[in-house]
Amino acid sequence: MEVVNLEKALSRKEMLSVSRPARYIGREWNITVKEKEAIELSIALAFPDLYEIGMSHLGLKILYHILNSLPGVRAERAFAPWPDMGNMMKKKNIPLYSLESKIPLRNFDAVGISLQHELNYTNVLYLLDLAGIPLRSEERGEEFPLILGGGPCAFNPEPLSPFFDVFLLGEGEEAIVEMVEVLKAMRGEKREKVLSELAKIEGCYVPLLYSVSYHSDGKIKDISPPRVVRKRWVRDLDSASYPPEIIVPYLNIVHDRIPLEIARGCTRGCRFCQAGMIYRPHRERSPEKVIELAEKLVKSTGYEEISLLSLSSTDYSNIEYLIRELSFRLKEDRVNVSLPSLRMDAFSVEVARSLQEVRRSGLTFAPEAGSERLRRAINKGLTDEDIFRTVEKTFSLGWKEVKLYFMIGLPGEREEDIRDIANLVREVLSRGKKKGVHLGISAFIPKPHTPFQWVKQEKIESLEEKMAILRSLLRPLGRQVRYNWSDFEANLIEGALSRGDRRVSSVVERVYQKGGVMDNWREFFSLSRWREGFEEEGLDLDFYTHREREREETFPWEHLSSGVSKEFLWKEYQLSMEGKITLPCQEEERCYNCGVC
Repeated sequence: MEVVNLEKALSRKEMLSVSRPARYIGREWNITVKEKEAIELSIALAFPDLYEIGMSHLGLKILYHILNSLPGVRAERAFAPWPDMGNMMKKKNIPLYSLESKIPLRNFDAVGISLQHELNYTNVLYLLDLAGIPLRSEERGEEFPLILGGGPCAFNPEPLSPFFDVFLLGEGEEAIVEMVEVLKAMRGEKREKVLSELAKIEGCYVPLLYSVSYHSDGKIKDISPPRVVRKRWVRDLDSASYPPEIIVPYLNIVHDRIPLEIARGCTRGCRFCQAGMIYRPHRERSPEKVIELAEKLVKSTGYEEISLLSLSSTDYSNIEYLIRELSFRLKEDRVNVSLPSLRMDAFSVEVARSLQEVRRSGLTFAPEAGSERLRRAINKGLTDEDIFRTVEKTFSLGWKEVKLYFMIGLPGEREEDIRDIANLVREVLSRGKKKGVHLGISAFIPKPHTPFQWVKQEKIESLEEKMAILRSLLRPLGRQVRYNWSDFEANLIEGALSRGDRRVSSVVERVYQKGGVMDNWREFFSLSRWREGFEEEGLDLDFYTHREREREETFPWEHLSSGVSKEFLWKEYQLSMEGKITLPCQEEERCYNCGVC
């Protein structure tokens, strides 16, 4: 089998000339390398972003563990190289290879690509191109691997549909095993026959089996056949496979700690939140299982921090017990326990005290909007007093700064809502006296499978005006307030790709051919390149972004089900416009018949 020999392909001087060469050598602690003779099926898990980003992704760790636990299956990793290394690979004719065995990706049986963010779409083509794999599925012969896609963007993969053979909707722990069984059994069969068989697996979407027609105004007329692909989800997290050890990189990654998922899904129903809709229903891993995994992962990695992951960690039913028990058990090893973004109305003094047992981590909260009126519209259900009470507790326990996330450009937003962000920050500071606030401001982007999938996206000029108002109001607060905001130009393209149809795939390919890679990094993103791409393909960017959708409009993702019904989402959209709250669902006690359970 062909293997890339880096020592021969690149001199020491050439390797050291690229940024962070450790991204490309592999050989990390806890990798899995299988003997060639025992392999029936090989799968490359490719992440269309830098090593530091991909190695921080929990889904990659889980699938790597599951696949390598299967007899006869080899799973290895690959990441998008930084352009300096990418250019050198093209110059030296070095194909994109796996880190474990240095096998070119084109020599694997399948390549699974994780789709976490729309601005990585050109990186998908970058990966395929560097691997020497034809970009479009219809151009690949039998000698090339099947290209599989998954992740949150797979819930509307249409802008990437010509480049993939199969997409998996939803959670992959069980489905990937079924897919492997089919690929093993049909090894050597024609691609068309293999794809037809994979399409029979629940959650598997094969774009080539579907066709789309359009009205004269550009809206979708029909998607055929009318077969709906329904997402996969794991019923019992305790029985779901979870790695007892993870790879420990040689260089710092974005989330350089143990990620330990304690729950999946969310009961809150925030109307802007795609994750809260597509990962329904809410499920929890038992405290006993979490503690067992935590102890194994600490021993197998040597990490000094565990991050307890879920969409809303303080909604976990046994959160105080879990943190207290973990902090006690891991204190001797000086292992810190941290939580991601917290709900301010669910935070407690006991949780905060427990988090300080070893060392104090930063605390992040997401009020999302400045006014109670707008928070009701987005179903955040958070009062100003909830915010002030939680901040007071936090500061009284010794934290010097809190981080607060807000969005601007939300449906129904007024100028006074922007001013209310500044008023809220001013009041937080007054309660914290000499403490500080770090603000993260992002633009709202309508997402598929949410109540706001019908709304138009706010224009760049309007967002810039609102940000200018906010900055002027925050300026008198001086150094007590730090803030940063998202790139509104990049947000515009993210929105277009998020709700794009199949025709947008030609724009993605054209932008890549124009040099578009690493668009999620500010130094490489070019709005003009994307505008040119839309214009040259005869498509209107505003059609995909600044346009209110009609109630009965057929969406590009109409045939792909997250489990949440369109009727439920529309009802939530109407409640938003009325400023009414939908309380969190509680199984049989309070069910809104969203369609998932």
